[in-house]
Amino acid sequence: MKEIRFENVYKSYGKTEVVKNLNLTIKEGERLILLGPSGCGKSTTLRMIAGLEDITSGSLYMDNQKVNDLPSGKRNVAMVFQNYALYPHMNVINNITYGLKVQKVPTDEINRRTEAALKMLQLEEYKDRLPKDLSGGQRQRVALARAVVKQGDYFLLDEPLSNLDAQLRVSARKELVKIHETYKQTLVYVTHDQVEAMTVADRIALMYKGELQMVDTPDNVYHRPANIFTAKFIGSPPMNVIDIDVRQGKVILANQAIELSAEWSDYIQQTGEKELAFGIRPEHIHLSKTLVTNGLKGHVKYVENHGDNYGVYIDVEGNELIAMSESKKWSPNELVYVEPRMDKIHMFNKQTTNSIGYPKSLNNGE
Repeated sequence: MKEIRFENVYKSYGKTEVVKNLNLTIKEGERLILLGPSGCGKSTTLRMIAGLEDITSGSLYMDNQKVNDLPSGKRNVAMVFQNYALYPHMNVINNITYGLKVQKVPTDEINRRTEAALKMLQLEEYKDRLPKDLSGGQRQRVALARAVVKQGDYFLLDEPLSNLDAQLRVSARKELVKIHETYKQTLVYVTHDQVEAMTVADRIALMYKGELQMVDTPDNVYHRPANIFTAKFIGSPPMNVIDIDVRQGKVILANQAIELSAEWSDYIQQTGEKELAFGIRPEHIHLSKTLVTNGLKGHVKYVENHGDNYGVYIDVEGNELIAMSESKKWSPNELVYVEPRMDKIHMFNKQTTNSIGYPKSLNNGE
């Protein structure tokens, strides 16, 4: 099986640990996105798979073979770098075929693979150009083509779209998914862009400060975050998370309270959790100018134009909440009532920052 497995892997530079106790299995043929902010260890993790970084301790397996000491050239990986790494003196066709010629792949096979890659990535008309005569998007496609023709078991991508404009990123994402669906390699893709992660991934592995925070499908990472970091990192604007008290089936915030559903009230009581943080995504808040039955009173701080809707920032008992509204009718300092959808709330332990889970009736809800 062409899976990748990390077992208790650490990577250090001197006394600085950049990857800590990584345990992760990447399934054969899946698209796994390594996601996280800059400096979280995601690119280092990818480079350990490629054999470009040594492992400080622990074990890395590829195809059930321990590869800690296996040279990069024997791992059958194809890699696309952020800066493309094209040979400036070679035209497109030679950039794509160079690696195959070094490996002494038969000429007929080189031609077959190259023609297929040029057609797939719409590069036929550029095959005689040098990299300096190409746009950023065209160079990116050449780098992808070079990786595609290798037809390795493992397809590794290190922020390959970060240098492209927004429109090119969208088309390039589609091309990447199409490439994977054609060749079915085990694909590992590093990015800090949550939109890329949500649209490309079969599963997302979210990292922070060298540690794995959550590994799951995009839907579960968004709708059932494992901890506060995941809840706030995924989503734009991010999830609102505020410290609260829970007493007698109510969420208490300073001098205000809202009723929990019976399911949530019973569930919290069963867990025995006491110090809690309350989470709600901006799109799951209803705003009203008039008093609502189960809402919190606040004042508008400012309004952000998002194009098709508006982000409304609200002060509630000294806490800033963000709500999404289709209307532009909100004004700074205006009194507003905030009504969270109680079937869409999240609860976290304040000390561990981990989710306390969800009532059974909501476990399959989104």
